[in-house]
Amino acid sequence: MRVPLPSPDEAWELLNPGGTAPLLLVCDHASRLFPDHLGTLGVPEPDTFEHIAWDIGAAELTRGLSAALDAPAVLCRWSRLVVDCNRRLSDPSAFPEVSDRIPIPGNVSMSPEDREWRIRAIHEPYHAAIDRQLDAMLAQGATPSFVSVHSFTPLLGEIARPWHVGILWDQDDRLPRPVLDALRSVEGLHVGDNEPYSGRHPTDYTLHAHAAVRRLAYVGFEVRQDLLATEGGIHYWVGLLEKALRRALSLTGDG
Repeated sequence: MRVPLPSPDEAWELLNPGGTAPLLLVCDHASRLFPDHLGTLGVPEPDTFEHIAWDIGAAELTRGLSAALDAPAVLCRWSRLVVDCNRRLSDPSAFPEVSDRIPIPGNVSMSPEDREWRIRAIHEPYHAAIDRQLDAMLAQGATPSFVSVHSFTPLLGEIARPWHVGILWDQDDRLPRPVLDALRSVEGLHVGDNEPYSGRHPTDYTLHAHAAVRRLAYVGFEVRQDLLATEGGIHYWVGLLEKALRRALSLTGDG
């Protein structure tokens, strides 16, 4: 039996499109799901629950921030292993053949037709949905700020990552500086400045493709995944990041 291919409209989820906050949240790695016709790309099922397939806790954090700030949000509905929507398509890691030492057989054997389908049905419509929401907000007279929400594994290979949260940014410091100041004022919080990943060009594709090119204020959050493992953890980080963002938006004149 032929499995129907998902529609490009299924590539993304839009939350709270009429939110009043001058802010758009995005979550590139919100989901661990695979289109039915791809199976799990040959990855053992238990591994699809691990960080290689998605940013654990990031979707819940994004949903919480959307509600707390009354901000719209766009979330990707498919696993980053199918196509990583935070990568340029010319980057080999957009279709990883190995992730944290785990082989991804379905990406090794990917046909040109399969690659093209993933681009047309997932990568392109997800980013088009982000652009449409930004265009709608700009058309209403708002100049939105842009926030990308991610999470990171506490241990990558043999390397421990001690940060509780990382702030990712490049040249524009309108949001990152007040956010860093707000989070560093919290006793005991280990805050990374472009750690454990960098927001500098050409990394962090989504921030640059949508915010930097429009000269919008932007920032990326990376929260350590073990801190998002419970409802209480999600609630704590929603409150912490909400407070930091409200302060930053006020200082940039967008609040």
